[in-house]
Amino acid sequence: MNGEEEEEFEAALRKLRGKHADISYERSTIQEYLTILQTLPKVTFLNLFDRSNYRAVIISVGLMAFQQFVGINGIVFYSTEIFKSAGFNPRLGTILFGVLQVGVTAGGALLIDRTGRRPLLMMSASGLLLGNLLIAFSFFFKAHSVAPTLVPNLAILGVLVYIAFFSIGMGAGPWLIMSEVFPLHVKGLGGGLVTLMNWFGSWVISYTFNFLMLWSSHGTFFLYAFVCLLAAIFIYQMVPETKGRRLEEIHASLNS
Repeated sequence: MNGEEEEEFEAALRKLRGKHADISYERSTIQEYLTILQTLPKVTFLNLFDRSNYRAVIISVGLMAFQQFVGINGIVFYSTEIFKSAGFNPRLGTILFGVLQVGVTAGGALLIDRTGRRPLLMMSASGLLLGNLLIAFSFFFKAHSVAPTLVPNLAILGVLVYIAFFSIGMGAGPWLIMSEVFPLHVKGLGGGLVTLMNWFGSWVISYTFNFLMLWSSHGTFFLYAFVCLLAAIFIYQMVPETKGRRLEEIHASLNS
């Protein structure tokens, strides 16, 4: 960096950390990191799977796969049909669905830097498990003519629980984690791979949902519930807490 760029860099860092904060260590660390970054060779797709990057790939791609395979697009695209099948007013259900999604997403954005990434992701996966189970039991009871007056209430409760817990964690969380675990020099390639996984998962769920519902309506959501359980285990075992940590610290912990 030239003199003018260094002044802008220091001014931005002071604005971020506070006028009287000691930024000397962080400034030198970032400058050292940028110097190393400039000396690195041009990366290729295969470099994503180097020893220093493969764990970031597993975490990011895994989270994005679970984001889709918990069944989100099936429920979003076919929520009206789910309400109809369960005997609930689809118009009212869709309105409640949209209002709740907007409100909880806003709340999640405020909470994620206070509570941390891992707690919200764990809570989200657990809530998705509960939501899928409620929907599954609503269809199971309907198929076996058990508690017919309870079925619509279980269905709407399950869908609303599902979308609330998805919006608070698994909706935005995987994208945020992806941006924090990849080193700068492979972030572009890593982001491309993760986005590919996102769209592939979206296509798989959208394509298979109707076939699964024809096979077994309650079985479909029991299957999604099982995926939610796997997601919670994956988050607990693999995903690091990145709240309040510099990128350099995150990358060092992944490679330790």
